[in-house]
Amino acid sequence: MAASQRPEARTASVCTAEAARGTHSFKIAGYSLHKGLGIGKYITSSTFSVGGHEWRLRYYPNGDKDDFHDYAAVFLELLTEHNTKQVRAIYDFRLVNPATGQSASVFSSPTVYHSANRTWGANNWKKRSELEATYLRDDCLVIECDVTVIRETRLEDTEGPLEIEVPPSDLSDSLGKFLESGEGADVTFEVKGEIFRAHKFMLAARSPVFKAEFYGPMIDSETMRSSITVEDMEPAVFKALLHFIYKDSLPAMDDLDEDENGEMVKHLLVAADRYAVERMKLVCESILCKRLDVESAATILALADQYHCSKLKDACAAFITSSERIDDVLASQEYQHLKRECPAVFMDLWEKAAKSRKSY
Repeated sequence: MAASQRPEARTASVCTAEAARGTHSFKIAGYSLHKGLGIGKYITSSTFSVGGHEWRLRYYPNGDKDDFHDYAAVFLELLTEHNTKQVRAIYDFRLVNPATGQSASVFSSPTVYHSANRTWGANNWKKRSELEATYLRDDCLVIECDVTVIRETRLEDTEGPLEIEVPPSDLSDSLGKFLESGEGADVTFEVKGEIFRAHKFMLAARSPVFKAEFYGPMIDSETMRSSITVEDMEPAVFKALLHFIYKDSLPAMDDLDEDENGEMVKHLLVAADRYAVERMKLVCESILCKRLDVESAATILALADQYHCSKLKDACAAFITSSERIDDVLASQEYQHLKRECPAVFMDLWEKAAKSRKSY
């Protein structure tokens, strides 16, 4: 059709793109411990938010398929169940060079996530030999992932209902800032010479023990002075307790080795029981349950019995009486020691095991 013969009726539309960007850093501590996890097995980062969606990284130390067993694989998983059919995103997997502290891109790709496939990434991301030669320090590997979420908007569609993106809750961060700054604090605790400032209303809201101390009928003179000495607890444990009360999560313990970390979790369970912070107690039970091994099972069983952790106690009993492990557990020094110190616990253990066998 010649230019002079073009139709007179015309319509127009404009398509714009909005982008939300974020970066998540995933530190893999104890690289050597994960190295033999197996093909197709992965560990995950914590959940993070970009563009109104929740994401996490999957890291496969031995690759996700047999064909790529010499490679480490990384994938980005969309966790959010969203009302849209698809989510357009660009991800960039990067590695941090410990010598420079700078990260470099290893694999980047634009991707469309949808209900049929919510995980995308690179199964031949990086050879393990290269990772270990250049990017490993102190048995730690740091992966960064830049995520860009793209949302297209047609201006002609704006006459209909509009969407307003609601950011994820930052309540725990906001409360945590009050704990860190001490602003408005109305009570102090002294724990072996260290001073911690806090807020009575917050402690009372999260712990019935604190509630009774501050607002119950038996308020003592020490509480009225708003200065309390805490006995029989380490400062680091009390600090972690306050962190959980304000932020509903345990603090990072990256500076502790594996044994120190395990002992810290046990102390936190005791603190949670002391102040009746039940969710924190269950978090500690869950961590200890996942770390059960031949050497620790008897010790954790005694701890679970002492502090009335019924689910953890059952898990220990099942672990100890397993036909695959029972001989090794019985031969451990911890079992022999605790059998002498806590005979009632182990009598109960074997009675339950005997009843369980009779039920089959």
